[in-house]
Formats: sequence, structure tokens, C-alpha cells
Amino acid sequence: MIEVLRTGVMNSVQDLGRFGLRHLGIGQSGALDPVAMRQGNLILGNAENDAVLEVGVGPIHLLFHAPCNAVLTGVDFAATLRSESNSNAETLQQVLPGYPVHIAAGSTLSLLRPARAGAKAYLAIAGGIDVPIVLGSRSTDLNNHFGGLLGRALQTGDYIPISKNALSNITLNASVRSLAPSHVLRALPGPDYDLFSTESHSQFWMQPWRISHQSNRMGMRLKGKQLQLREAANLLSAGVLPGDVQVPADGLPIVLANDAQTIGGYPRIASVIQADLWQLAHLSPNTSVYFQPVSHTIAVQAKARQTHYFERLADLLQQDRRSH
Repeated sequence: MIEVLRTGVMNSVQDLGRFGLRHLGIGQSGALDPVAMRQGNLILGNAENDAVLEVGVGPIHLLFHAPCNAVLTGVDFAATLRSESNSNAETLQQVLPGYPVHIAAGSTLSLLRPARAGAKAYLAIAGGIDVPIVLGSRSTDLNNHFGGLLGRALQTGDYIPISKNALSNITLNASVRSLAPSHVLRALPGPDYDLFSTESHSQFWMQPWRISHQSNRMGMRLKGKQLQLREAANLLSAGVLPGDVQVPADGLPIVLANDAQTIGGYPRIASVIQADLWQLAHLSPNTSVYFQPVSHTIAVQAKARQTHYFERLADLLQQDRRSH
């Protein structure tokens, strides 16, 4: 069991998400950075979809009432582990992203502040976080208040259940490198692309878009020169997905993220390819992002390379465990 001694807002339990239910109005949820989440689970020997803690706002202080093996991935959060030795001497250990650690009972893990404001870190525990499966997932649906821990973000005083197999056979010298965002999002023209003016097409692909402070798990709001339709359009609401780039009446795009609605009526100028969506977890307010047009073939190849990366990482970590 992990006790939450203190937490920032909107930190939550997530896995890879909830799929196949959009026709019922139930969104995806899940880790904004599935790459970092899967890295953490693989290094611990977990299933790739085991639930983790997504941390975006610190500080968060966690007291471990039972021993476990764990790893932080994603952004560096200036994390430290405070514990007592057999001689009752207190030790303070720096916890770097990508390096697994053994956490003794009675230890406190503190995540203080992210190296990049607004970026996410992921705490994976050997065996996973043991909250109930709701509609096929342990992810927290923060909009509809179900899943995760009591259907909400973490609060001070919460107790987070962890697997009984929290002491997996890992090698503490193994590590993975966290990825840094490139601030370039590859995208396909959206279903409503031709509704926009030629000038707006150029503006969308060529100008740097600044990330708004109003961004959250529902979507990344962007600031820049406003986009314009060729003429007024009266669109019917249609299904939308994470990665779709909607343009509301103010002409400023919104990149939909994991907690976005399932239908929408704003025109969709583009769709970010699936292989690049993990970057949404790390785009800090007031930094800039560019959209790069790519073909469907490039999008499929990028996803295949990402799949191959995880297959290769799993093989290497398995070989490392065998050798020790």
C-alpha cells in the first residue's frame, strides 16, 4: 500500500486507456505518454498495460507501507527517496528517470518539480497498481468520475493499493532512456482540410504554434495567427479521436488529447499521427510546436518503428534478467 502524504492537482492512476466504447460516449483516458509508461512496465517485467501513476504537478510525497521495486520514467521530477537503514540512520537517494529502485517499507518517495513545466512523469510499481478494472481498464476517467482510484485525481490521505507481487526479479543496473519531445508533430490533413483557405493551409504548416496555459488532458490549445474557412460552414457533429486538430470559431487550433470528447462539430484541419501523440504529455506552456505534413505511408511506418522499438526493448531487458 502507498499512502499519499501530499499531492499536486490532477495526478492520477492510468494505464494504456479504454478502447471500443466511443460509440457509448466513453473516451479513451489512459497515459498521455504511453511510451514512458510502457518503458517503465517493461523494465520491471510487468505487462505493458499495468496501471501506473501519472504525475504532472508536484510536489507529491508517497509513503510506502510495503517494500516494492519501482521505476520513474518520463520527465525528470527531481525525485528523492528517503529511507532508514538498519542502524536507524536516514539516507536520501536521488531517483533518476529510467533507473529502477528498490523501495523499502517506511520509505518516502518525493517528486518535487518537473524539469519542464507541465511535462509528465510515470511511476511504475512491480506488478502494477491494483485498482479495479472498470470497462476494461484501470485508467481514471476524470471527466466521468470512474476508474482509477475512486474515479478522481489523487488527494492527500489516499491509499493506493499495489500488487502482491511488488518485488519482481529485476536487475537494478538496467535502465531506459526517456524521450524528449521534438516539438514537431507529424500530421495528416484532416477530413475538413479543404474547408480552410489556402492562406490558412500555409499558416497551419509553417507558423510556430505556442502552447496555451489552458491546455490539459482534454486537449492542447494553441496560440498563433488565426485560421480562416473559405466560407461559413454548417457541419454536423462527427466522431473525433485523440490527435484530431479542431479549429473552433476563434480560429485557434486545439489538438485533442486522451480525455477529449467523443464527438465534435468543429472543423478538423489535421490529425496528428499516433506515433507522435506521446509528445502531448511534454509540451510546456508558452513553448512552440510545429506541424509537419506526412503521408499515410509515413504514419504507418512510424507506428511500425515504435512497435519494433518496444519489441526490441522487451527482448534486451529479458536477456538482462536471464544473465543475472
